Amino acid sequence: MSNSPEVWLRGPIAGIPALLQPAAHALVQAREEVDALAPGVPVDALWARRGAASAGFHLLHLAGALDRLFTYARGEALNDAQKNTLRAESAEHPELDGAALAKLVSQAIDKALAQLESTDPATLSTERRIGRAGLPTTVIGALFHGAEHTSRHVGQFITTVKLAT
Repeated sequence: MSNSPEVWLRGPIAGIPALLQPAAHALVQAREEVDALAPGVPVDALWARRGAASAGFHLLHLAGALDRLFTYARGEALNDAQKNTLRAESAEHPELDGAALAKLVSQAIDKALAQLESTDPATLSTERRIGRAGLPTTVIGALFHGAEHTSRHVGQFITTVKLAT
């Protein structure tokens, strides 16, 4: 990472509505942290399971979960590809090195940021339903949980890498 302040202290992200700036800041911070660490992690350390989920899992899962949560925020159901991605997240993927995982994370964050940019603030309190059970939330709830969940898994990724290396 650079010597610059954390993302949330650098000012607004262009194009993102004011109420969604915290979510955008969290996503950009997550990308920077993954980009700084993931490419240098050996593949065996990425996929090692030492009584817990592998470091690689955390990156695969955060990318897939971010996509799914933002799909729900749009009021859409998951498609078959998203369901397949969910099923594949818990498997080991030694064909994916740190650079490939960082790219997947970055692509998921780019897509999420584009959605934040196009989100009408007037819709933030609109009800949304999550998962098969249709649990209640709102547009802003799904968006913020997507950003928070991403941050949480980046932290787990960093800790798991430190323990595995």
